[in-house]
Amino acid sequence: MAEADCCEIAPGLTEEEFSRIKATYGFEFSPEHRAFLAAGLPVASPPEEGATWQQPWPDWRHADADDLRHRLEWPVREVLSDVAYGSWHPALGVRPTTTEEAVEVAREVLARAPRLVPVYAHRFIPAGRDTPGHPVLSVWGTDIIYYGHDLADYIDREFGEVDAEAPWAPQASVPFWKDFLG
Repeated sequence: MAEADCCEIAPGLTEEEFSRIKATYGFEFSPEHRAFLAAGLPVASPPEEGATWQQPWPDWRHADADDLRHRLEWPVREVLSDVAYGSWHPALGVRPTTTEEAVEVAREVLARAPRLVPVYAHRFIPAGRDTPGHPVLSVWGTDIIYYGHDLADYIDREFGEVDAEAPWAPQASVPFWKDFLG
């Protein structure tokens, strides 16, 4: 990460900070996400033109709680937005007749789905201490695609150099969200 010179890296999160995040936001990081953030906390990148976030890295140490909640709610909010505009995915079950009913059914299904945690902008990895090795997902509405076999592979692909000839076959592993992947 540091070699890619893509961002400022602050000292990693402490055990106390991980405990605060768990108490405040109600989740634990996956083992590899936790190790990544303990090694160093990415906090600043040059803003990309037209980007949704001025700062794509969530600052788990200093960010406003509302900003972090907004990021944590992104996957659910995005799927619900697509549903409200008429999109429906089979992972949500049978589509109700009205848009209002569809949004409510989708909201109920999403409430049971595993929580996704932001890594960078709209790239997410499943929460949970017992959830190692999941692929990193890009979530834009119901357009959900792989962005890395796992966190390390994602970092290489997003910020480093990857052999274009290398095999690419991530394995979907997180319940519900994997149903969106082709």
